[in-house]
Amino acid sequence: MTVSNNDQNLPQVRHKEPAGLARTHGTLTTPEQLAEQHQRFLAAATTDNTRRTYRSAIRHFLAWGGVLPCDEAAVIRYLLSFAEVLNPRTLALRLTALSQWHRYQGFPDPAASATVRKTLRGIERVHGRPRQKAKALLLEDLELIVAYLNTLEGLAALRDSALLQVGYFGAFRRSELVTLEVQYLQWEREGLQITLPRSKTDQEGEGLDKAIPYGDSLCCPAKALRCWLDVAQIEQGPLFRRISRWGSVGDVALHEGSVNAILTARAQEAGVLYAPKMSSHSLRRGLATSAHRAGADFLEIKRQGGWRHDGTVHGYIEDARAFEENAAGSLLRRKP
Repeated sequence: MTVSNNDQNLPQVRHKEPAGLARTHGTLTTPEQLAEQHQRFLAAATTDNTRRTYRSAIRHFLAWGGVLPCDEAAVIRYLLSFAEVLNPRTLALRLTALSQWHRYQGFPDPAASATVRKTLRGIERVHGRPRQKAKALLLEDLELIVAYLNTLEGLAALRDSALLQVGYFGAFRRSELVTLEVQYLQWEREGLQITLPRSKTDQEGEGLDKAIPYGDSLCCPAKALRCWLDVAQIEQGPLFRRISRWGSVGDVALHEGSVNAILTARAQEAGVLYAPKMSSHSLRRGLATSAHRAGADFLEIKRQGGWRHDGTVHGYIEDARAFEENAAGSLLRRKP
């Protein structure tokens, strides 16, 4: 079997082809094409958010004065330099990024040593801080926001009402909301069916269907979305888009960070007192909390949010249970 010049850098395996069996060829033939394809697959193995987080961590390490590759002593000095400044969970994430960089580049992992891990555990015990959780947006407060938006004129109010309602009742992440497109919608007699082609818990692209029924009260995400699309004349492409200062709808989808900004701003305008403690995560937490209080089945909540683990769902609805399943409450509210 002859070997072309383009194949000289690849491992060569000589074999005798079975009689009567034709040789097959892949779509890629040159080493350059194979290397490029390999890099794409390696990149696809990590989510965009994780990749951005790791890059930020590496830049922070280099700005501090670190050099890559580094050794265990440099990692420990880095941890000690920021032990009293950064949250220990942030430091743990920075360690993971350094570890991944070294492993991916083929260098020994300086963050894997027992000394480094023990140093981090000590920092966690001395400087550990409670995890900051986004405040759940309760249904009655979402209704306040929707009622307020209904009093306003303009495209921004229509967009924001549809965005918050779809995000809430669909229990979407902000990264999912900004990637929704018209082609993913299916209008049914009972409401709206949205197919999410890819999500944080579905990196393989199996798809996730979410059904949002029509509402018979103030909130109706399906009607709000239909109104926004009709007025904005959106027939294809992203659902939620930027609006210029002159009131024209763009072709580009909102940035993820805009979901946080819109929710916080609209909640403050509507008079929701805990607006500063909210983020886009408040939509998912709020759906789980309010649905639990309304008597929704645990599996129904889990399915709507696309959560894979029961423990995650229990964590989301813990606020709803705080006063319901309460030992002190059984004493304070006992009958005489």
